[in-house]
Amino acid sequence: MNTDTPALKLYDLDISGNCHKVRLLLSMLGLAHERIRVDAPGGESLTAGFRRLNPRGQIPVLVDGDTVIWDSMAILVYLARRYGDDRWLPTAALAEARVMQWLAVSENELLYGLARARATLRLGRDFDLAQCRRDAAPGLAAMQARLDGHAWLAADHPTIADLACYPYVALAGEGDVSLEPYPAVRAWLERVEGLPGWVPLRE
Repeated sequence: MNTDTPALKLYDLDISGNCHKVRLLLSMLGLAHERIRVDAPGGESLTAGFRRLNPRGQIPVLVDGDTVIWDSMAILVYLARRYGDDRWLPTAALAEARVMQWLAVSENELLYGLARARATLRLGRDFDLAQCRRDAAPGLAAMQARLDGHAWLAADHPTIADLACYPYVALAGEGDVSLEPYPAVRAWLERVEGLPGWVPLRE
């Protein structure tokens, strides 16, 4: 456990896949942190007080001393650069670009597809479930193509690309999206869950 870091605070919610991404990296980097639960479904993230932390009114938010970072992708990049090494986020141009490609998948097909399908069934959100499933398919297909012959998404070792894509793929069943057609993706989920420091969504 790294005890030399400033006090880290993570504003999050147990059921949030985006928050889970951040908790995974914090745990894998051995970073002590305080978790502050935000009742986002109940509107707490939309209050004036919370918007002083994140004007978008969303979780997660990371506070590192006097530094405030919002958005799960930005937090992953920040933590990897500040507290990790270049295995989590390479500095070489091509290697970094390969990570960014999969971060884009996590924020597009997996968000608009898998995350929204789950939100429809799990949280009662008003998304078009059939469209969500259609949106998810290209991202899962791209992951299957990459992982059929490679252990990890962006490199020959885990990176923040894997942590960014993991939660909503792991939760695909909660959106009634089957991973049966994607055996390499299912095997990758098991590899992620076998990494030192892996923590479940609900602890």
